[in-house]
Order: sequence, then C-alpha cells, then structure tokens
Amino acid sequence: MLASGFAAASVSKWLFFGTITSSFLVSIANIKHLFHIQLVPHIWRYKQFWRLLIWQSCYNNTSELLFGVITLYNLRIVERLWGSRKFASFLLAITFPTLFIPPILLTLLRPITFSALNVLPAGPTPLIFALLAQYHAAIPYVYEYRLLLSSSSTGTLTLSDKSLVYLSAAQLALSSLPGSLISAAAGWLIGVAWRRDLGPELWSAWRIPAWINGGKQGQGEDFEQLQRQLEREGRGTGIEVVNRQAESIRHRR
Repeated sequence: MLASGFAAASVSKWLFFGTITSSFLVSIANIKHLFHIQLVPHIWRYKQFWRLLIWQSCYNNTSELLFGVITLYNLRIVERLWGSRKFASFLLAITFPTLFIPPILLTLLRPITFSALNVLPAGPTPLIFALLAQYHAAIPYVYEYRLLLSSSSTGTLTLSDKSLVYLSAAQLALSSLPGSLISAAAGWLIGVAWRRDLGPELWSAWRIPAWINGGKQGQGEDFEQLQRQLEREGRGTGIEVVNRQAESIRHRR
C-alpha cells in the first residue's frame, strides 16, 4: 500500500512547508518586491546582485504558491525511491545552477526579444522542474485511461495517473509568462543534465555525508550502491551470461 502524507519523505516535507512559510512571511512583511528579478533596473542599473541568491526563496502570488506546493507534494515519491540522503544531495547539487542559469538565459534572450524578456518571477520553479525531470525519468505510470473527445473512435485522449502531476506543473510554468516559462525550461534542462551526468565531474555522484542523515540509508541508496558495485566488478558480465545461454540453446537444437 502506498504511504500517505510525507512518510519516508522528510526533506520533501521541509521543502513543502518551508516554501509555504516563507511565502506567507514575505507577504505579511510586505517585502515581496525584493524577491523577483528585473534585469533592468535591478541587475544592470542598481547592481542588486543579492537578488540572484534569494529569488527562489518564496512565491509572490497565491496561484504560483498553490501550484508549486501541489507539484512538490506529488514529487515526494522521488525521495521515497531514492532515499533522503540522495534526494538532499540532488537538491544541494542543483542549487547554484538553478539560481544562476535562468538569469543568464534571460540575459541572452533579452536582446533577441527587443527587451521584452526582462523579468524572472520569484519562487523555486527551476528547482521544482529539475525534480520533475527526475520524476518523469524514474517513476513509471501505474495505469492509463482515455477521454472521449468526440463520437469518432479516433477522438480520444490517452492519459495516465502521472498526468495530473504534469498538469499542475504546466500551470506553474504558465502562471507568470514569459519569465515563469524560462525558469521552468531552465530547471528541466538542469535536471536532465544532472541525470545524464553532463555537468562537472562527480556532479551526479556527490552525496552529503552520511552522518547528516543520521547514518541511515534508504532502499533507493542501497540499490544504487549495489548497481555501482556490479558496474565496478565488470560491465560485460551480463553480456557474457546472455551469450553463454544463447550458445547452450543453439547446441540443444
């Protein structure tokens, strides 16, 4: 039976409630204007580079907060698969790329669009979409269903149990166009790069010290260690076994 709530997902719990709490505190303190990024005038004119470090701390409006935390809640299954240590290591590994790559991308696109692209809305949208890329690659769908769009047999739309997760993420990406879409796209690309180990050496393999996690490992980490051990012992072992089995079948015939 699937675990409910944040069972076996302590990091996701802190991220979920931290996002809600910071967003409400910023709103109550009436300092929401300090967290979004405008290339002009914030960065290039006023040199407010500190915004690059805090712009993912909170959401500035209710709709973005709602779809953001709904998506985060649905993505807690990734932590259950990986274990809290690997999950926390992933979040730390992508922190700086998600902070700085979206503003760099916005800077490159701004001249092409004749200054139409100038704003990045506040919120951890890049981090969420980097995590969504892991969900897309690692979590299989459980069931599919079809929606009848017309009376003809071809007018159907096939969806899965994962579709609602993608729907809430799409709402988040489209909530403050065009900046929110840039944040989402950058986050997805960072997540794909991490998964395919396209970044710096040992970027994907780095883990936080075990004592931070109380020395405990999740099932996902045990599986990952076993997989790496098998790879070190010999990458061709599986192929050799298959070849031997195929040869024995040919002899029987």
